[in-house]
Amino acid sequence: MESSFPVARHWLSQAALFFRCFAALCLVGIFPLAQAGDLSKADIERRFLPPLHVQEKLSQIPAWPLTSELEPEGGPVGYVFESIDLAPIPGFEGTPMNFLVAIDRKGNFMNVELLRQHEPVFLGGLGEAPLREFVTQYANRNIKQQFMIALNAARNHTGPADLRSDQTTLDGVAKATASVRIVNQSVLGAALEVARAKLGFADRSKRGPAAQVRSDVTETPGFAEMLKNGMVGHLRLSNAEVEKLFVGTDGAGVDEEGLTQPDAVFTDIYIAYLNTPSIGRALLGETQYQAAMDRNFENRHLWWIASVGRYPIVDDNFVPGGQSSRLSMIQDGLFLELRDQGFEPKDIAGAPDLNTSRIFGVYAEAGLDPGRPLDLTLTITRAKGMILPTLTHQKVSLKYAPPGRLFTYPPEPLPEWLLAWQQRWLDLCVLATALLVLSLSLARPRWISVSARRLRIFRLGFLAFTLIYVGWIIQGQLSIVQVTGAIKSLKSGQGLSSFLYDPISLLLIAFTLLSFFIWGRGTFCGWLCPFGALQEFIGLLGRRLHLPRLHIPLSLAKRLEGGRYIALAILVGAALFLPQQGESLNELEPFKTAITVGFDRSWPFVAYAVGLLGLGAFYYKFFCRFICPLGAVMSLGGRLRRFDWLTRRNECGKPCQSCKAKCAYDAIEPTGEIRYDACFQCLDCVGIYHDAKRCPVLLYEKKGLILTPKGVMNAKPGD
Repeated sequence: MESSFPVARHWLSQAALFFRCFAALCLVGIFPLAQAGDLSKADIERRFLPPLHVQEKLSQIPAWPLTSELEPEGGPVGYVFESIDLAPIPGFEGTPMNFLVAIDRKGNFMNVELLRQHEPVFLGGLGEAPLREFVTQYANRNIKQQFMIALNAARNHTGPADLRSDQTTLDGVAKATASVRIVNQSVLGAALEVARAKLGFADRSKRGPAAQVRSDVTETPGFAEMLKNGMVGHLRLSNAEVEKLFVGTDGAGVDEEGLTQPDAVFTDIYIAYLNTPSIGRALLGETQYQAAMDRNFENRHLWWIASVGRYPIVDDNFVPGGQSSRLSMIQDGLFLELRDQGFEPKDIAGAPDLNTSRIFGVYAEAGLDPGRPLDLTLTITRAKGMILPTLTHQKVSLKYAPPGRLFTYPPEPLPEWLLAWQQRWLDLCVLATALLVLSLSLARPRWISVSARRLRIFRLGFLAFTLIYVGWIIQGQLSIVQVTGAIKSLKSGQGLSSFLYDPISLLLIAFTLLSFFIWGRGTFCGWLCPFGALQEFIGLLGRRLHLPRLHIPLSLAKRLEGGRYIALAILVGAALFLPQQGESLNELEPFKTAITVGFDRSWPFVAYAVGLLGLGAFYYKFFCRFICPLGAVMSLGGRLRRFDWLTRRNECGKPCQSCKAKCAYDAIEPTGEIRYDACFQCLDCVGIYHDAKRCPVLLYEKKGLILTPKGVMNAKPGD
């Protein structure tokens, strides 16, 4: 068949070569896309005024510490950073968005500011205003909260200031749900990287949600039983054991008391988690327990830590309310700030004679999981010499985890992309049903197409569904932006994970890819493209209004069809070498204007889209046939087709030209063969093929005549 139209074959082969070359360049990453922050220290300083001061950028992580004149000795009160440096998640255009994010030392968002973005829906369509308004919602929310995104979030609002809540809801942006989910992942991902590096936040993604304290367990065992069942952790070190720690160091042999009494207790350490009512009440008694809870204004994790022996848990320089230089707490390899709460419990029933008994706290936002084991580390220091002593430090650790019966363990949270699928289950079910109906109709097209009226009703009904529901309601318009975005994402090494956040498009993409192998290009272009459906309705309207029909000779039309491939090559090339310019060039496609934002754009974009639709009223589906770069992708994909499923007779084209004359897409050769790369699968030719009232071959057979290239003959020669 290809030999019968060499020009079209040439264009196809050249386009395929273009596409394969550009795809190869994407995969090997010869021309990497730069991803780096936009701002200097001076830029940051202009945004944070006294009493806050921006310090030099950290070397271990790309973030600027923030200090405060109000806490000159308190160290950083927060950190500011660009999301693209820490979580460069590609958007649908393939380029990561960039936000300036500031968090305080408790993990609360101070501010989130949009720096740059390349999302098609926010470039000209909706504009940046909805996106800028969306990111303002992060202020005063905490990193460790589970962020939910929903439209009209006020109806299900947890409140930004309620930092004790495990969940908070952000009001999404209509027509940009998938994009703001990527925004959320970018902001949270970057913030968590900084929090884990500088604030001691644990990575919950590697261990699941933190255990939650059970308030219904009311057992109050004695101290000895608590030691036995693990409610109280215990570590005892003798002088001899400590001496072994310093063997081979400058600290060896300097503890005279320890050497003379090797079996005596050096230190005896106890630890218990007080937030569990059973442990707290049994250990402290009701009065002290309630007093400790009442003073816990910041909802910290509280720990009773005490010691017996020569080496207490605090040194002589310890200040109540501060940190002990001798104690540290580590969970999953991350240090947790252990700060004294200024509370010294007395009269611990059943406990030995304690030299130190204090309550320490860890920020709830630090990501500590009280149900998992942690290490309480004691630093032992020895000094050698009198004037300028040499200090030697050794560490010992006490592993502690309260009994599991004191906690409940929440299920693993769903990933953000799966939440998107969950929230759109109804739309997905409706779309999947429609795709099933379409598949059955294309698999057995005779019944639906043999009646011209039946086919017309079905086709127009399905196209109306595609335009209104798939296009305008659930925003399922596939676009060349998804192709160029995929190229950019692959090239930057980010993969295609962003597609998971748009389940509607992903389902359509998967179905379209499958259809390439079965039916070819026309399944999407002829049935599932909302802009294509709009063009068909415009074309039908033109017929009803008796507008003149433009005619382009088939030979010229075939040459003009090469314009799609030229457009595709230009857009792919721009995505690789001129990504910013490529964003503007993508406007060659009017889908965003006509479908995504429903013509709610500035007048040049609207005029362009309306102009193309107007051309379609005079020349059927002008944009689809001659300009559409996505159509070029579909035509190339359609070459994977394995079946010639549109049946033909020997008489088709030789001499019958009925189907060719009625094909609005010029997809039938004079020889009668179907040009599948140009076919939109309207099924008109299938209906004619099976209809004895419309197919000349069947009409003549009914009369006992047959069509031949030389004319009409009797079915039975000699009659």
